Amino acid sequence: MNNKLLRVWQIALVIIILSTWQASSMLSTKAAFFFSNPIDVAARLVSWFFIDLDIYQHLGVTLIETLLAFVIGTILGLLVGLWLALNQRAAAICDPFLKALNAMPRVILAPIFALWFGLGIASKVALAVTLVFFIVFFNVFQGVREVSPTLLANARMLGAGRNDLLRHVYLPSAMSWVFSSLHISVGMAFVGAVVGEYLGSARGVGYLILQAEGSFDVRSVFAGIVVLTLCALVLDTLVGKAEKRLMRWQPKIGTTEKI
Repeated sequence: MNNKLLRVWQIALVIIILSTWQASSMLSTKAAFFFSNPIDVAARLVSWFFIDLDIYQHLGVTLIETLLAFVIGTILGLLVGLWLALNQRAAAICDPFLKALNAMPRVILAPIFALWFGLGIASKVALAVTLVFFIVFFNVFQGVREVSPTLLANARMLGAGRNDLLRHVYLPSAMSWVFSSLHISVGMAFVGAVVGEYLGSARGVGYLILQAEGSFDVRSVFAGIVVLTLCALVLDTLVGKAEKRLMRWQPKIGTTEKI
């Protein structure tokens, strides 16, 4: 299927979903109360962005929290994942503790972070970092561990030292795992930021959604969800562009080298 036809099918699917949603809200008062409708949600978005202009400060706070958590969590996950993957003794010692921390529902840490760091940006960033870190860490750890022993042996025969192996073997081999984790981490960073705003904040898109829920303003709830979803898609697209740029050396799936 070519790209143009694919886009046509995708747009058609969106139109069908929105039409079904609008029709359901018009035919049922219950559906209108619980789910609002696309026209009212669009009207709320227009009001936020072009009339009241009150969304920008809230969106700015949420984006700052998300980007900080994404960057910090990614860097920590990359560094710790590389270190433990290349240090078997340290990995064996830390293994049960890392598994226990990963199994723990990190959302319960939100009140503790609020107590430690206050109700500002820091507590939301800390919560979101815990979500991003483990996704990146386990992918980097697994990616480095799965480097071919034959490839390592050949590199050592050619005189590659530890730094050479890290730069030219381990990191390139783990890059596909890293970017796979980054696509997931974008959503997790937003989850951490919004959950933190739910539990204690005076600004942010999560705060707006919470206030709307308290007043049964369903259209504002869905409008907030749309805003967060679009922002997550934009960040995921940027990650995808970076992946294409940095992974040019990797052959595309389904292509074969001509002899």
